[in-house]
Amino acid sequence: MSTATIDEREEGLRFQPKFDVSGLLTCIATDAATGELLMVAHMNDEALRRTIDSGEAWYFSRSRNALWRKGETSGHVQRVIEMRVDCDQDAVWIKVEQKGAACHTGRRSCFYRKVEQSADGPRLAFADAERLFDPGKVYKK
Repeated sequence: MSTATIDEREEGLRFQPKFDVSGLLTCIATDAATGELLMVAHMNDEALRRTIDSGEAWYFSRSRNALWRKGETSGHVQRVIEMRVDCDQDAVWIKVEQKGAACHTGRRSCFYRKVEQSADGPRLAFADAERLFDPGKVYKK
């Protein structure tokens, strides 16, 4: 656990990631060329270090309780161009070169639905939802 003061963490130049009680940081990934939001995931300390050391995005899956390299199964890797940290160092933003799709559903972005208002209340509608690959063929169990 870091003993950094608020001022040191927010204004200093020392990288002092502040993991949550589960040992995770939120990570936002955007396309470095277009700024398109691709995905939001989590990193533990090992995923963060591997990302920094390798230049490729690594994440921690909460549902599988496992470390994973983006694209290790699909081949749709994320090469990190730039990494930023937010003011209190509890979230990172990576700008990446995305090869193929970012989403496990086969879509370019994980944000392929928008929330719209209807007479029955909020509902979802597809937006930029074209599949780039068939997840059933890529992620064989």
